Amino acid sequence: MINLLTVIGARPQIIKAAAFSRAVASHNAARPEVPVLERILHTGQHYDENMSGVFFGELGIPQPDYSLGVGSGSHGEQTSGMIEGIEKVLTGKLADREGECHKDWDGVVLYGDTNSTLAGAVAASKLHIPVFHIEAGLRSFNMNMPEEVNRIVCDQLSTILFAPTQTAVDNLREEGFFDEKRGFRKVVNCGDIMYDNTLYFSGKVSENKDCDYVLATVHRQENTDDADRLRNIFAALAKVAESTKVVLPLHPRTAKVVEANGIDTSGLTIIPPASYLETLSLEKHAKLVLTDSGGVQKEAFFLERPCIILRNETEWVEIIRHGAGILAGASCGRIIEAYSELLGRKVQFPKLFGDGKAAEKILSIILNFLV
Repeated sequence: MINLLTVIGARPQIIKAAAFSRAVASHNAARPEVPVLERILHTGQHYDENMSGVFFGELGIPQPDYSLGVGSGSHGEQTSGMIEGIEKVLTGKLADREGECHKDWDGVVLYGDTNSTLAGAVAASKLHIPVFHIEAGLRSFNMNMPEEVNRIVCDQLSTILFAPTQTAVDNLREEGFFDEKRGFRKVVNCGDIMYDNTLYFSGKVSENKDCDYVLATVHRQENTDDADRLRNIFAALAKVAESTKVVLPLHPRTAKVVEANGIDTSGLTIIPPASYLETLSLEKHAKLVLTDSGGVQKEAFFLERPCIILRNETEWVEIIRHGAGILAGASCGRIIEAYSELLGRKVQFPKLFGDGKAAEKILSIILNFLV
């Protein structure tokens, strides 16, 4: 029996975990002689029923075996609470939802770059439990982003680094991960696990008769923590809405800042936070996507939709290099300019993110390492 702990804490991680859980189920059906038991720990970093809870049922993921309920707080408060809780789980001092404690863990599976990722890496590495980091090697080269700090630290503590693209592999090579003298770690270009899900679920989403709209999402801290940036973004969205319907699923954090600062949303089609399948449907049928989300950037590319990125940099540089996206930051003028430019551009969407079987490859490599 191979015992793996999957640590998640935010919606994008739930989505990625769905693909890995499917791979585990397929493996157990095909190879019952080498069973894999995956237990899921939700830190509670971002949790409410609309933003996280509904995803479990929608994506067919079992409810978490462990729920830490850490909630919001400063980075230090949040991360320290997670480390303490994850350590208790790994050492058998915190029971799962069935009332049982476990301490014979073969590895910890982590996703992306949240505080939950960082906490899982620190807790597991201190206990000498292998760390398997999915989405390793991504770099924005902006250390002001908490996500950049998290992903760099997690990569340094990981046993196997699963890179989604060749660019991510190259980043790790530049940082010495292939150097025997600096502590060689196994790096694998496995493709993007989110592409697995887009292929799996895109055929299951409802058709949308209204395709004459653009989709916008805004939630990233660098935008929501700066009222001027957010005001500029919304001004640009309002300008776009003069000629094309703008659909905006409003993130709770964004909604609070919008209300507190009296930012005008008239002219926009505001809807509640969308589930994963609802979001895929909105992306699939939109003319164009405007977003500050890394995941939505990629999903737009997977679904062959051009994308305006409401950030100053992106980890997914392949999208920019191939002309499928434009970095516009929070400049109202640049956003409007990018909108006109992308509508008139013939965009290509080459297969840059693997073959849609990343989760299967990841599980196979983990098993080869452990068995």
